[in-house]
Amino acid sequence: MTTSGLKRFKKLYTGLAVVGSALFLSSSPAQAAGDLLVAPTRIVLDGQRGTEVILNNIGSETATYRISLELRRMTAEGKLKEVSTEDANAIEQAAKEMIRYAPRRVTLPPNQPQAIRLGIRPPKDLEDGEYRAHLLFRAIPKAQSVTEQTNSSGGFTIALTPIYGVTIPVIIRQGNLQATAGIANARVETSGNGQAFAFDLSRTGDRSTYGEIRVLKQGESEPLFVARGIAIYPEVTSRKVTLPVPAEIAAKLKGPISVEYYEPDNAGGGLIAKSQMVLR
Repeated sequence: MTTSGLKRFKKLYTGLAVVGSALFLSSSPAQAAGDLLVAPTRIVLDGQRGTEVILNNIGSETATYRISLELRRMTAEGKLKEVSTEDANAIEQAAKEMIRYAPRRVTLPPNQPQAIRLGIRPPKDLEDGEYRAHLLFRAIPKAQSVTEQTNSSGGFTIALTPIYGVTIPVIIRQGNLQATAGIANARVETSGNGQAFAFDLSRTGDRSTYGEIRVLKQGESEPLFVARGIAIYPEVTSRKVTLPVPAEIAAKLKGPISVEYYEPDNAGGGLIAKSQMVLR
């Protein structure tokens, strides 16, 4: 098993890589998990056929990971908020009850892949719709002896070990579901963290949309930048999308531009939505 197509998570970040004249942004959640590789980073299940998620430890030491299911709900700001079992609605509860996976804990030596088997067990009376839960891969830190280190002031030192995790959505679609999207209110925003291209992404229908945003400038053959992993889930009808951009890209956004939303190549690569506008 090679690491081609796998996603590496080292720290919480938005990835930037200049390829040709276009800037490519990864705006999908990039949670850290030490030296863990996960592929794929999004699962869509239609019907009862199962699939696999491949984990790979590319670190230099053996690592242990616990796998669990979480519920997360999208907000109008595009963030995913964790939902407790007590606060889950009927659709969220049904999603969590349908998904089956094994194993639930793995120990991986360096460069050792491991398949996590995924399947669903829908009830016979399952209503048409989209159901979603999030699979969490959480690193379990190695047990260490507790020691107290005396310092010159007579106190002691406590060592804190961070626990990292990666989550991927697992989506179940029942029935012939449709969705359309719209793009509006594009602008360049400035904050203490720099500049960002922002717009409102709306959705109608009974399922989510997911794909990449391409921003094109009139008269240029290549996009100014491409942002991948943009989703809007059924629990919201619109969300804000904010994409940090370097100052030189922000300057080029002034004037007529086209903002286009495409499906991923493995889903057909079709155009979901397009909007032409002039930024001042």
